Amino acid sequence: MIIPIETPSHSYEVSIGERHLTEALQSIKEKIEHADQLIMLTDENVWHYHQDYFEKNFPFEHQVHVMPAGEACKTFENYMNVQTYLLEQKATRKTMLFALGGGAVGDLVGFVAASYMRGIPFVQIPTTILAHDSAVGGKTAINHPLGKNMIGAFYQPQAVLYDIHFLTTLPKREVRSGMAETVKHALISNDEWLSQLLAHTVYDFKGHVLESHLEKGIQVKASIVKRDEEEHSVRKFLNFGHTYGHAIEAASGFGKVAHGEAVMIGIIYALLLSENYGELDHSFTKKMLTFARQSDYPFEAVSNFTFDELLTYMMKDKKVEFGQLQFVLLRRVGEPFVQTISADEARETDVRLRRLLQEVTQ
Repeated sequence: MIIPIETPSHSYEVSIGERHLTEALQSIKEKIEHADQLIMLTDENVWHYHQDYFEKNFPFEHQVHVMPAGEACKTFENYMNVQTYLLEQKATRKTMLFALGGGAVGDLVGFVAASYMRGIPFVQIPTTILAHDSAVGGKTAINHPLGKNMIGAFYQPQAVLYDIHFLTTLPKREVRSGMAETVKHALISNDEWLSQLLAHTVYDFKGHVLESHLEKGIQVKASIVKRDEEEHSVRKFLNFGHTYGHAIEAASGFGKVAHGEAVMIGIIYALLLSENYGELDHSFTKKMLTFARQSDYPFEAVSNFTFDELLTYMMKDKKVEFGQLQFVLLRRVGEPFVQTISADEARETDVRLRRLLQEVTQ
C-alpha cells in the first residue's frame, strides 16, 4: 500500500507491505540514482537480526555503519561519531542516507541528515512497530540528559519504506512500545477503531491485521502533518500521553522504560485529566487501564518517583508556554484539544493516578 505524505516543505510516500523491500526500493530508483553514495546507518541489534535479509534485498552498492542500540544511539557522542564517519567517507550533499532501525535510529539519522552540510537526503526503513509513528512526519532529534528530543529539526525523508517482515523478530517489550502509539492514534481519531484494539491485547495482532492497524495510524498522522508540519497547532494532538510519559521516560533514564511504555502510562494520566474537562468518565479511564495492564505495561515505574521529580521534567516539555503546562486531552474519543494545566492540578491528578494504580493491584 502507498500512503502519500504531503507537507508544505516536501511530499513523499510511505510504502507499506510484507517482504517488499526490493520492490519499495525500486519505486525510488530515480532518487537513488541521483546520489553519489548510499550509506546505511543501523544499530547492533537490527544488524544482528536482519543483515542477511537486508543485504539480499538491497540491490544497490552501499556502505554500512553500525551504531549502538537503543537510546545510546541518540546521544551527542554517537551523533558526532556519525558525522565523523560521513566526513571520513567523503560524503557530499548528493550522498543519500538510509535509516534502518526503530525510532531511535530514525530520529538520529534524520537529525544527522538535516545538519550534515546543512541538509542531505535520507530514507527511513523502519524495523519496529513504534517507527510507524516516528518515521513519518519529519521530526528528528537527539536526547539531552535533561530532556528527551530537545535538540533536533523538522526534516522530511525522501521516502518511508515499511517492510513489516522486520517486525517478526520484535520482543514483547518493543511490541508494547509500538502499539501504544497505535492506541494513541485511535484515541485521537476513531472510537470504532479503538474498540477493535481494546478487544485484544497488543500481542494479538500479526501479519495483515497488524499491517492494517499500522496503515490506519500512518493515515492519522499524515492527515495531521499535512495541516501542521511544525507543530504550531493540531500536530500537538499527536503528543497525547507524551507530557507525563516523557517525564517517566526521562526520569527513569532513557531506555529503562521504553518510549511507548511511558506513553501508555501518560495516556492514563491524560485520561484522568480529561475527566475534568470533557465527556469521558472514570469508567472509560479504568477500561483503558485494564487493557494496558493486560498488555503488561510497567505502571510500577510511577512509584519510582515523586511528583516533584516528574514535574521538573514536565516543565521542560516543548508544549510549555510562559511557564505553564499544556496537556493534550480528549473531550471524547476522536476529539483532542490542548488545555493549560496548573501545577496544583497536575499534582492532584498524579495523586489520583497513584491511588488508582493501588486500587487495581490490590
